[in-house]
Amino acid sequence: MFPWLLLALSVCVWPSTGLPPRHMDSVVQIVEALESTDHGFNGTVPELARALGGCSTPGCRAVLGEPPDVPPAPPMLSHEQWLLFTQLLHHDAAAPERGAVLAPDGSTVALGPLLAGIEVGLKRATGWPVPTVEPPVDALYAVTIAEALGTSFLLARDGDGNQATLGPGGCWDDVDDPQNYTLLGPPSPIPDAIANGAMDGVLLGAQLARAPIPLADLLRGYYGTGNGTEKGRPPSSYRRRDFGVLAGPEKLEEEVVAMLKVLRVLPPTRELLEDVGPEEVVAIARQAARDFTEVYVECPAIVPRCMWGARPYRGTPKLLTLPLGSVYIHHTSTPSTPCRTFTACAHAMRAMQRFHQDTRGWDDIGYSFVVGSDGYLYQGRGWHWVGAHTKGYNSKGYGVGYVGDFSATLPDPDIIALVRDGLLPCAVRTGRLHHNYTLRGHRQMGRTDCPGNSLFHEIETWHGFKVNTKLCGISRGWRLGCLVRSRMTGRMGVW
Repeated sequence: MFPWLLLALSVCVWPSTGLPPRHMDSVVQIVEALESTDHGFNGTVPELARALGGCSTPGCRAVLGEPPDVPPAPPMLSHEQWLLFTQLLHHDAAAPERGAVLAPDGSTVALGPLLAGIEVGLKRATGWPVPTVEPPVDALYAVTIAEALGTSFLLARDGDGNQATLGPGGCWDDVDDPQNYTLLGPPSPIPDAIANGAMDGVLLGAQLARAPIPLADLLRGYYGTGNGTEKGRPPSSYRRRDFGVLAGPEKLEEEVVAMLKVLRVLPPTRELLEDVGPEEVVAIARQAARDFTEVYVECPAIVPRCMWGARPYRGTPKLLTLPLGSVYIHHTSTPSTPCRTFTACAHAMRAMQRFHQDTRGWDDIGYSFVVGSDGYLYQGRGWHWVGAHTKGYNSKGYGVGYVGDFSATLPDPDIIALVRDGLLPCAVRTGRLHHNYTLRGHRQMGRTDCPGNSLFHEIETWHGFKVNTKLCGISRGWRLGCLVRSRMTGRMGVW
């Protein structure tokens, strides 16, 4: 294994050092200080980041050139700020996650690919010539995602079949003062933080190439500020959607193929590709592009329990038998107001869990997943554990709850689509939900108004929705042999 390939293969755990939080706010403050005056470095902030090691892989060096020399500490930064900045950009095999910071939307972003993409955008805005590498590559994708993606799937090719190629996510020790970041599963060269940084690097690099603005303004406008922004959803919460519009799987495949051909002739990586033929290069690139698109574009991001501050499960959870055949849609009613920031949604999750555990006496929060109006899904019981959301049917389907009261109003259109067009198709593709699943509102399964009239009428239009049309006058609450017709199948049966 080459040392540079260890970029994303472990966990970043730092002792308490009194440094600023590993938060995007801290990065914005550092960038703003560097941009405010002559920082003693003949170059841009992304070039300074590259000098500190932010673009240290062979492919990135081939595209952007050898990094500048490391300058002395800039006088406008405190000792703690400079130390944090150098730690975030100086990668080594012992602490590969050190380049990650927590963004205001609750996602974790690696600075290396982010700033590399931004550097390409700035260079393009000033008439930078196309990099002289063979074969030609799109520099924006090469330095952000193409090299990492090709490398990850190359390594898996030589493994035992169990090597992770994408993910995992992770959790911070303290979202108010993030210092230590721990991965939640087997490491890969592209954990979620690298994927997020790469997608953001492509998006912001493309934006800067069209209309350059100060970097601090760019970052503040894209990520927002604090652990939540008063203006609601920041653009970063749309990264998956926007990246998917800009880069489909065909584009990704094309760029991974090109980058693998570049890596074939570079001395540090030549050995890695010496027995890989042209057809296999294409096959590797196609698989890499398809998997990345499924995981990070077509499937929605899910905030893990440890990020919203979940209490431990009480008792012993029961495993679901997958794939499931049903989905039950809820609204929380209380909280009655949709949550529009990471801070607000995490608070709502903790409040619901306390109510479910302490007042209702349940083992955990009842829902499988909860939908925030901040653009993220929040893990409740998750994919694998029986929930407490739909009495009598908890082992048969997933319970998905929208935060808010949707009796008279609807969730925002993109929040409706988050489940309808994101979570449910993703669950089918990944084998967690039958392709012919049925979808119902909570009110169809018991005596409740949930999920509210407005949301219920909305889900009546969704794929898989099933409503029972009674042919006798017995109320919905009774189950005494009433003949029904399934609107989805047209068949008769006993209800």
